[in-house]
Amino acid sequence: MALSFCGNDRGSNAYSVDKGVLDNGCFVDALNLVPHVFLLFITFPILFIGWGSQSSKVQIHHNTWLHFPGHSLRWILTFTLLFVHVCEIAEGIVSNTQMESNHLHLFMPALMGFIAATTSVVYYHNIETANFPKLLLALFIYWILAFITKMIKLWKFADASLGVQHLRFCITALLVVLYGLLMAVEINVIRVRKYVFFANPQKVKPAEDLQDLGVRFLQPFVNLLSKSTYWWMNPLIIGAHKRPIELKKIGKLPIAMRALTNYMRLKDSYEEQRQKTEDPDKSPSIWKSMYRAFGGSILLSSTLRYMADLLGFAGPLCISGIVEHLDSSTEIDRTNKTANMTFGVYFMSSTELLQNTSVLAVLLFLALVLQRTFLQASYYVTIETGINLRGALLAMIYNKILRLSTSNMSMGEMTLSQINNLVAIETNQLMWFLFLCPNLWAMPVQIIMGVILLYYLLGDSALIGAGVILLLAPVQYLIATKLADTQKSTLDYSTDRLKKTTEILKGIKLLKLYAWENIFCDRVEETRGKELTSLKTFALYTSMSIFMNAAIPIAAVLATFVTHAYIEEVRLSPAKAFASLALFHILVTPLFLLSTVVRFAVKALVSVQKLSEFLQSDELGDDSWRNTEMSMSLEVGKKYKHHGDTKTINRKGRYRMDNYEQPMRRQLRPTETEDVAVQVNDGFFTWGSNLSTLSDINIRIPTGQLTMIVGQVGCGKSSLLLAMLGEMQTISGKVYWSNKNRYSVAYAAQKSWLLNATVEENITFGSPFNKQRYKAVIDACSLQPDIDLLPFGDQTEIGERGINLSGGQRQRICVARALYQNTNIVFLDDPFSALDIHLSDHLMQEGILKFLQDDKRTVVLVTHKLQYLIHADWIIAMKDGSVLREGTLKDIQTHDVELYEHWKTLMNRQDQELEKETEMESQTTLERKTLRRAFYSREAKSQTDDEDEEEEVEEDDDDNMSTTTSRRSKIPWKMCCRYLSSGGFLMVFLMVLSKLAKHSVMVAIDYWLAAWTSSNPHNQSLADPFINATNYTKNDDTQIAEVTHHCLLLFQMLSLILYIIVILKWSSLGVLQHRSYVPVFIILCGAAIALCLITSLTVEFLGVAAATNLHHNLLNKIIHAPIRFFDVTPLGQILNRFSADTNIIDQHIPQTLESLTRSTLLCLSAIGVIAFVTPAFLIALVPLMVAFYFIQKYFRVASKDLQDLDDSTQLPLLCYFSETAEGLTTIRAFRHEARFKQRMLELTDTNNTAYLFLSAANRWLEVRTDYLGAVIVLTAAVAAIWTSSQSGLVGLGLTYALTVTNYLNWVVRNLSDLEVQMAAVKKVNSFLSTESENYEGSMDVSQVPKDWPQHGEIKIQDLCVRYDTMLKPVLKHINAYINPGQKVGICGRTGSGKSSLSLAFFNMVDVFEGKIVIDGIDICKLPLQTLRSRLSIILQDPVLFSGSIRLNLDPECTCTDDRLWEALEIAQLKNMVKALPGGLDAVVTEGGENFSVGQRQLFCLARAFVRKSSILIMDEATASIDMATENILQKVVMTAFADRTVVTIAHLVSSILEAEQVLVFESGTLVESDSAPNLLAQEDSLFSILVRTHK
Repeated sequence: MALSFCGNDRGSNAYSVDKGVLDNGCFVDALNLVPHVFLLFITFPILFIGWGSQSSKVQIHHNTWLHFPGHSLRWILTFTLLFVHVCEIAEGIVSNTQMESNHLHLFMPALMGFIAATTSVVYYHNIETANFPKLLLALFIYWILAFITKMIKLWKFADASLGVQHLRFCITALLVVLYGLLMAVEINVIRVRKYVFFANPQKVKPAEDLQDLGVRFLQPFVNLLSKSTYWWMNPLIIGAHKRPIELKKIGKLPIAMRALTNYMRLKDSYEEQRQKTEDPDKSPSIWKSMYRAFGGSILLSSTLRYMADLLGFAGPLCISGIVEHLDSSTEIDRTNKTANMTFGVYFMSSTELLQNTSVLAVLLFLALVLQRTFLQASYYVTIETGINLRGALLAMIYNKILRLSTSNMSMGEMTLSQINNLVAIETNQLMWFLFLCPNLWAMPVQIIMGVILLYYLLGDSALIGAGVILLLAPVQYLIATKLADTQKSTLDYSTDRLKKTTEILKGIKLLKLYAWENIFCDRVEETRGKELTSLKTFALYTSMSIFMNAAIPIAAVLATFVTHAYIEEVRLSPAKAFASLALFHILVTPLFLLSTVVRFAVKALVSVQKLSEFLQSDELGDDSWRNTEMSMSLEVGKKYKHHGDTKTINRKGRYRMDNYEQPMRRQLRPTETEDVAVQVNDGFFTWGSNLSTLSDINIRIPTGQLTMIVGQVGCGKSSLLLAMLGEMQTISGKVYWSNKNRYSVAYAAQKSWLLNATVEENITFGSPFNKQRYKAVIDACSLQPDIDLLPFGDQTEIGERGINLSGGQRQRICVARALYQNTNIVFLDDPFSALDIHLSDHLMQEGILKFLQDDKRTVVLVTHKLQYLIHADWIIAMKDGSVLREGTLKDIQTHDVELYEHWKTLMNRQDQELEKETEMESQTTLERKTLRRAFYSREAKSQTDDEDEEEEVEEDDDDNMSTTTSRRSKIPWKMCCRYLSSGGFLMVFLMVLSKLAKHSVMVAIDYWLAAWTSSNPHNQSLADPFINATNYTKNDDTQIAEVTHHCLLLFQMLSLILYIIVILKWSSLGVLQHRSYVPVFIILCGAAIALCLITSLTVEFLGVAAATNLHHNLLNKIIHAPIRFFDVTPLGQILNRFSADTNIIDQHIPQTLESLTRSTLLCLSAIGVIAFVTPAFLIALVPLMVAFYFIQKYFRVASKDLQDLDDSTQLPLLCYFSETAEGLTTIRAFRHEARFKQRMLELTDTNNTAYLFLSAANRWLEVRTDYLGAVIVLTAAVAAIWTSSQSGLVGLGLTYALTVTNYLNWVVRNLSDLEVQMAAVKKVNSFLSTESENYEGSMDVSQVPKDWPQHGEIKIQDLCVRYDTMLKPVLKHINAYINPGQKVGICGRTGSGKSSLSLAFFNMVDVFEGKIVIDGIDICKLPLQTLRSRLSIILQDPVLFSGSIRLNLDPECTCTDDRLWEALEIAQLKNMVKALPGGLDAVVTEGGENFSVGQRQLFCLARAFVRKSSILIMDEATASIDMATENILQKVVMTAFADRTVVTIAHLVSSILEAEQVLVFESGTLVESDSAPNLLAQEDSLFSILVRTHK
């Protein structure tokens, strides 16, 4: 047929203009081409020039971006315009098919319009980013021309009496409106920017965030297309493949999303609510505050959600239309056709267009794309709002914590765990509720719409199906609540197990030395057993939940179609059957989610209640001197908010200076006249109860002098300090501060408090660093030796998450902090409590008297050390909460002789203790020793770790970018196999088999439905659907891939067998009625439901089996590892395997695995069915699969990085809250609230940035996979239409294609999650390769005498010992002989190898040469269990386990009660234990905290005695106990162990002066061996030197 613009139909003169130029339709259409051609002609050169210049330069940075007025409206209008043009093209093409010849003018202008509209938006975007509005004039002219030409066309249509019943008239009218609106947008840009027709054009700068190059989260600033497709994320996600994403890469948040901005919004609305409530006791509504602050975003999200849900119904309706019109002829009868001819062309109605299958396929595609775009946009908006809300709530909670009354914390009304729960749980509950919030109102609408559409398609039988779904929905809710309860109980057991595991790991050395590891291991296994029972219940409920989700649609479809077959006489058409099938799939999701949403709503109500109570709790009293600065907290943001100048909020320096640097500037020293720094008049103070803790306080603190506060324990000394600082509630009286001192206080609390920061940051505490001052402070507090021991010196992280320092070291850092601050007043609350005498003296002399007093600073010192009173300028003596005396020492000596004498006696007693203490090895030396040991072992570990890493890197021949990239994007298949093999091959086999069977039966159901609905009533065209299908497959075998053919064989055979049964049953009828398909349908649905249950159970129980085996193996490996393993592996690392990693293996992996296998098999079966229906689809599948491969590859790497960032930024934030709550008094005393708030806001923003990027990456993936799914639907539909397949099979193919869109992104998301979770299996697996100790030995247990060792004779022959084969020997060629029953002392300097010898007796170290022979047996040949169970040891650190006293003395339960009481009596504990409730079964708390250190050490002595071994080894057993306990211990050893061999490793030489034999070690060799008196007689002996130097 010849091509011509106006067509050349017979008998018509298309080019005639006799009736007037504008009355020729073809001419009017040609006129419509003019504006489009004009635009393309003008814009293309500009775009090419622009692009050319851009490509030659560096890419324009986003700080030049700008949005012209009406930016979003323009994009929306342009997208609408494009959609209308698509409809116009479709209408033109379909109308053209009704003409005799081709009429290009019917669709050519529309096509050009489409190209021009696309060009206009590209052109606009480029002008906008270049900020050059003058070029917009071209667009303005285009809109005017297009508007005029379309108006002419519309006017002519109206003239010809065409109306809304004609589609082309409606389209033209719509285009007129759209061009008019775009013209208005353009006029508005001219009006605002004045770029033309005005004398002075307006200069506009981009948003302030964009000028800050640190802002990388660009979602709010990009154009609408980039916003909806997350195109701006491409560089980040693709870049992650080459280089991991770091915090620096994700930058800062835009101002509008920062926690401070959102806090101001929420706080303003909260305060508004507070003012509205008349009743002051009634708390303001948090719900209303949240709605006022964030309601707009929630409404926007809900609107987007509604649009997405409504578009979701387009899928089933389009399928129905396509399947229905596939068979019917599209030819329209002639009479109708001629009636609709105007201007010589055919005008159709909208219904006619919608009967065209190709048009429906395109509409289906567009509807899917739009639906998915709206849905993802809705998700994004809710997530962003949720994150903003969380940031605001965290800031609100933090602000409240800083104002919390101290009594609230100390009286237990507000515990630390409550605050932690608020931060970690309640805020997250509210955030999650907000995420799911739009579902609450979108779901009911979705359900109602679905039921209405089903009723329209199927009539009454649809209500039966909907009824089934609604009836089963409460069951789902019930399961969901049960699931939550089970999770709670599992958590309790898990906590208990972790507690026991922690105890074992902390006391592992003792357990191994006593050979008790297996007993305690069984205790953990017992708790684990309970946890596993709970886990099995959890697995059962989870599988029931999955089963319900899969079985409900099958049950609903079954009920509906069977009912329809018996109620209705008419056979169900394929169009209706598959449309309703798709609708059922849509309906199930909201019902499944509804139970979750309701559960979260209930949780959110509880959270808001808790939050409300917290925000209403008591705050600090109104002290005017405190409040002057409180107003400068986060309120700083307020003044900027209203002026629009928000820049100062983010500029760190400015914000900080306003807030907290000022009070720290050195203030002038008070003049002589102002001699009182602080004064309290008639003060009565309380900690919250009505009873006053401090009463009738009248004191003054002289300026520039040292004031000491003394008194008995609990008399209110610390309270007095806190009362002066304004921490206590004032009942009456007043605290006066001199003006100069008000904000200039440094304070060291009694309980030391450290930040999670470096040593230097803890000391400087926000003050500027001054090297000279810093060094002086460190010397004054004797911190240098401790700092030297730390791995990174003063840059080592300490605090909760850092290195554990001892009490004394912590306290000295806190004192150093107070000294370093350049303040007028220093409050020190009992700084000597955790220090030994040497350090106390040094601190007093160098720190307080020299450093502070020389500087003329006012010092207030609370202390028990009365010997320092002579240095005090002013003394305040307290008793029972009131001041006993005040004045100088001389005043008190004169006026209160009795008190002075009392002090003198106390001083004498302290002096005596001092003498004893100086004899002992100082406590500090011990602390440093412990620290040194901890680091010695860790350094060795880090070296080996580094070596391992190097080896890993070297495994690849060329360590270039591509290899690291491929390694990062690889899926850890090896770990997956390890996990599955832990679950057992039978379970894996069952899972695979049931999964395949289930999906085959599901396909068979739908295939049977296609056969049923396609069979016509007279049974002619499809007498045997299966024979047809099989033939069809064979004929097209060349087109179908071999794989697909094999996949389909399974369900064909299954269905064929069932079909034969039916044929036999109904053969007597001669004709297959359409009801004859029902029994097979019921059987298949029943089989599918049963298989759903089996699959969900197998996966979950496979998970339980794997978790059981992995934990059991891990525990056994760790417990039996050599002691060296625990020295070099940090405790936290081992505990992580048992806590976080075990939790992932227990609860997360099974669900991810189930979801992954289900979504993957659904996608594969869908693709298989589509390929079976239309083999041509396989051609299109190849590029789609390639695209999918790259999307998932890039996403998985980026997602993993962002997930890690989110996790790593969350922990510091949570710790910061508990850290602040603990150090509240210190922060407030220093007046550093503002600095801490600033830090909290930074931490919150950092975490929120990571979370936002993670959610944007998820949207990036989902948009892309959804679009891929839409393309799959389009190709499947087009292939089906062109190959004109059977309508039933086309319906089947399209229904499956629709499910692909839902499941593609889940495949990738689950794959990504599984990859992250498999890291837990990898970590656990790395510990499973640990070498165990050799427990067997070369001798059999039966060969060892029952009572060995009888005598306790020890021969050490040429003994060489090392800790590891990689390390140097610690003992070299030692030879010694110990007689039975001899008391031997071993001494030497630190690191000489004394303790290594004690470990060698128990074969805990590597004896690589020589031997130790005890009673004639070489200990290296003995089984470890036998050796260790026959010897006794008392260690330096007393270790007790939680449980009973009986468990601690005799865990093996082999001794009688009399024996235990005897041991307690010997250890002088009998009376104390008898007094306890339960006696021997009295409770021992974790770590034995309910007993003093001395009592714990005596329990260890009793434990050693219970064993009745003939050899006792004491390893520095008296190092950490007081003199009295040490005396008891020594006495007991001499009497109770008189007939046994006792080897004492001494930390004080004085403790072994009585020993019968002394072994002196130096650098791993035995240098002296003789009796103590003999060695002392030799003046130059090392022993004599050690005695003289008190070592």
